[in-house]
Amino acid sequence: MVTIKVGKTQFTEIEGIIFDKDGTLQDSHQYLWQLAQKRARMVDAQIPGIGEPLLMAFGVQDHHLDPTGLMAVGSHKENEIAAAAYIAETGRSWFESKNIAKFAFEEADKYMSNRSETSPLFTGSLEVIKELAELGLKLGILSADTTKNVEIFVKEHQLSPYIDLMMGVDGTLTKPDPRLFLQACEKLKLNPQNTLMVGDALGDIEMAHNAGAAGAIGICWGKPEASHLESADVVISSLDEIKISY
Repeated sequence: MVTIKVGKTQFTEIEGIIFDKDGTLQDSHQYLWQLAQKRARMVDAQIPGIGEPLLMAFGVQDHHLDPTGLMAVGSHKENEIAAAAYIAETGRSWFESKNIAKFAFEEADKYMSNRSETSPLFTGSLEVIKELAELGLKLGILSADTTKNVEIFVKEHQLSPYIDLMMGVDGTLTKPDPRLFLQACEKLKLNPQNTLMVGDALGDIEMAHNAGAAGAIGICWGKPEASHLESADVVISSLDEIKISY
């Protein structure tokens, strides 16, 4: 067990840290913006005029991606269901609406298959992950993305030697359900009260707190004053603010 120090805040008897992926370890703003655009265009090609309302639903406006919006924090399934709901408002049946959304999302995913080019690791993340792992902490990733995409991310960015758990949202549970955090801790063989959560969304913070985590560290790269992270125990603007206290 170690003591983690973040500014003036200390977390004692820590055995592991669970990280969110998008917006926490991976600078995915550009990728998610492009993916939202592609999904909206694919739907608009079948139902003209629905593209712009869909982008607003995704939390995309011009070149801005809302960090609290559906695209940034929602799972693949949640985004797909939201798209289907907008399609259904045009008079299509629910089953037809779901099929249109599913097809559009699958085609968009094919088009955006090479994610590493537009979603680099945030500067310094690899070094911090490596240091924490070498000090004996168990490290995991718990993302609203799919487990398959988490695994691809870890492989592409050469994190495999340091990450003990790669977990996404593949079933009915989504953030901020605390059961996701509890499942991740169980797989890592960690007690929640000895495990920290690091994430860039309110869902990460609520999930960790409701699961009885040792603490929840909010991260907003370059903007530690982010209002949507006010409930975090501490907010950082760079991953290297997480220090081991000896």
